Amino acid sequence: MTRNLVVLAAAAACLSWALPVLAHDYTAGSLTIAHPWSRKAPPSAPVVGGYVSITNNGSESDRLVGGGSRLAERVEIHVSSVEDGVARMRPAADGIEIAPGETVELKPGGTHIMFIKPSGLPEEGGKFPASLTFEKAGAVDVEFAVEPMRGPAKEEPASAHHGGHGESAQ
Repeated sequence: MTRNLVVLAAAAACLSWALPVLAHDYTAGSLTIAHPWSRKAPPSAPVVGGYVSITNNGSESDRLVGGGSRLAERVEIHVSSVEDGVARMRPAADGIEIAPGETVELKPGGTHIMFIKPSGLPEEGGKFPASLTFEKAGAVDVEFAVEPMRGPAKEEPASAHHGGHGESAQ
């Protein structure tokens, strides 16, 4: 019995240390913004992806329409698709809707936040400031955790489809 209590106390201590690192969620109106993160990028990377989970706990839709960061020239919301067997990525001109009761996952290989011409991003384990702008909830200040590469992500190299930033998508 005493051994079980010692093991339980050790586990609780480990979790209490890890939770502040793992949990960095934000609330704006009826939206919950869970664990914004990014991958470490080489210093010369022209773009860096940002990922997050957004849940709408309200009764009306909201829309992620943009963002900003002092560590990037600009921030865009990108949508990935496959057309005629070719993967394409382009800015979401109207942002992305978060319907009532829904959770939208911005993740590698899918819809994501794109930090264009980043500079001064922290090393793995660090965080960097940004804001996410919603149509109704407004601007929300968040921090993106810089995390290691995980498993066989299907994200394309940063240079694959990002040469035309700033041009209109047609």
